[in-house]
Amino acid sequence: MPRATSSQPRAWQRMLSGRRLDLLDPSPLDIEIEDIAHGLARVARWNGQTAGDHAFSVAQHCVLVEQIAAHLDPRLDRQGRLAALLHDAPEYVVGDMISPFKAALGLDYKAFERRLLAAIHIRFGLPPACSAELETEIKKADRMAAYLEATQLAGFTVPEGEKFFGRPRRLSGEGSQKFHRLKPLAPPEAAAIYLKTFQRLA
Repeated sequence: MPRATSSQPRAWQRMLSGRRLDLLDPSPLDIEIEDIAHGLARVARWNGQTAGDHAFSVAQHCVLVEQIAAHLDPRLDRQGRLAALLHDAPEYVVGDMISPFKAALGLDYKAFERRLLAAIHIRFGLPPACSAELETEIKKADRMAAYLEATQLAGFTVPEGEKFFGRPRRLSGEGSQKFHRLKPLAPPEAAAIYLKTFQRLA
């Protein structure tokens, strides 16, 4: 006799940690930072269209955004910096779909990403959503990171980078050298750097 099957499609993802994350109703209890680091280190920014022996991963991008946010505002507290590091954490499940394609599909990915990000924030002791001020700071750092990645790794000219992302300001002075020498890392290295940054902040 055929085995009975549920009429509902499977809506969960099994993680290497053994957690089973419900994608439609994610629980903070099913979220582990090791799964996030592992997944983000294997998700390519720019759909993999970057120079180098490895893809520039979302894990590296998140570390870069945290560094830029802290550089722009040295008074940014630990929670603010942790929120910057986690800003793209939902992509460990949904991947990194470029914004123009999301807009073309017309699906509400943002609502799904917001639910998952809220669960991630709660798991690591942050408010479910950032304040408007902090969200603005993170978006500014995110756009600066996108400009640096686009012009250093993804083949954009400087005028193109300025047109789409704006020219970064205030990325000079002490400690800014790392922003101008981006190097894609192998996934294990990217995951390790992401985890090290998380442990320093958390």
